[in-house]
Amino acid sequence: MASTCVVQEQSHDANTITLQTLPPSECSRIDSSETSHDGFAALEKWNQPRINAYRSFATFWSFLVMGANDAAYGVSGTFRENVLESRNNLFKWDFAYTIVSLVFLSPLVGYVLAAFLNNRIHTSLGQRGPALIGPGCHLLAYIVNCVHPPYPVLVISFIFAGFGNGLEDAAWNAWIGNMAHSNELLGLLHGLYGVGAVLSPLIATSMIVHADMPWYYFYYVMVGCAAIELIVCGTCFWKATGAIFRQARADTGGDSKKGGLKTALFTRPSARVTWLCALFLLGYVGVEVALGGWIVTFMIRVRNGGAFASGMTATGFWLGITVGRILLGFVTPRVGEKLAIAAYILLSIAFGLILWLVPQFYASAVAVSLQGFFLGPLFPGVVVMIAKLLPRHLHVSSIGFAAAFGGSGAAILPFAVGALAQAKGVQVLQPFIIALSGAIFLMWLGLPRVSKEQRNE
Repeated sequence: MASTCVVQEQSHDANTITLQTLPPSECSRIDSSETSHDGFAALEKWNQPRINAYRSFATFWSFLVMGANDAAYGVSGTFRENVLESRNNLFKWDFAYTIVSLVFLSPLVGYVLAAFLNNRIHTSLGQRGPALIGPGCHLLAYIVNCVHPPYPVLVISFIFAGFGNGLEDAAWNAWIGNMAHSNELLGLLHGLYGVGAVLSPLIATSMIVHADMPWYYFYYVMVGCAAIELIVCGTCFWKATGAIFRQARADTGGDSKKGGLKTALFTRPSARVTWLCALFLLGYVGVEVALGGWIVTFMIRVRNGGAFASGMTATGFWLGITVGRILLGFVTPRVGEKLAIAAYILLSIAFGLILWLVPQFYASAVAVSLQGFFLGPLFPGVVVMIAKLLPRHLHVSSIGFAAAFGGSGAAILPFAVGALAQAKGVQVLQPFIIALSGAIFLMWLGLPRVSKEQRNE
């Protein structure tokens, strides 16, 4: 029996996109990789063509590894804080908060490189490039950490982890963001990031506190995860070459020059959307990773919690992120991205105030989990907004830059929290988070509105 197909229509001013469902008789005139002269292009589904099902699984696993990577900084960093031994155990260093925070700052170099190389890698190698380079960088970084190197080498290794995260963050967000039902799919994709971020502190805290293992033993687990990531992504995206990517861009009305980063950043109206979303994600990811990374120290030092119980608050926060992304991913498209995301930010600020002003351990633990719940859908919501507001041939460049640029917030802002904590104490965490949340709320209000679209199964 013939089925309908979902297509998108781009307006001439590139500010809005509307979705339509065509009858079976009309579906034959389009292909999932073609654009007709009247401006219609078919949206792929997660399971059509069939290879997409395997590729979707690969991207989900990549985001799980990325989440585990980012959440591990906080827990392992807390237990590296007072004493970190060199490989031969002859040297010991006492670390201030600022020095510990270098593990948050060093991935910035990798994220910046990813932001500027993403479009070139896609054009030359296609999706095969990020599928091989990203996991390869993860694997290299984790192997170095397993060797228990001196602290400066550890900091350098996270540059490679940051580069891998930046490439894959950009590539998989752009790919999933161009599919039918992108809100729900991006919610699941980023939900897997949250799953990794939930499991990472749980496993690391159990190994370090209960099993009395050195902090770097956790990275043996990460080596195994990265090896699986490399095999799965490399296999599933092996045929997604640069030639296929260039042809797909040409089919959707772009070319290697007009679809580049320069157009996305400096040509109206694309520039407004790209820069606002990039700055929004820089602030948002900074909030997410700073809160997830420093909440353990906050609960130990300010709320006087035990090491294990405080470590579990990080798990609660990332669990909130995960559940929020999955559940609210189905709510957001029904309410509308502009209104829904604004409401989520305000609710996260409200629970942030409770965490800050109510000096009780369990109240703080619940508040930070609910704060994570409402922060969860923000990243997927931004990716969907970019996909709707910009023409399709700019999606890889714009989403890639915004995601990679935003990812640098995972380096800069947790480092800033560490510097402030060194000067004023770790109790500065919540005022810092609330101020950043207010800033991204104002940036969100500056984005153009999206017209209502009708979605049919």
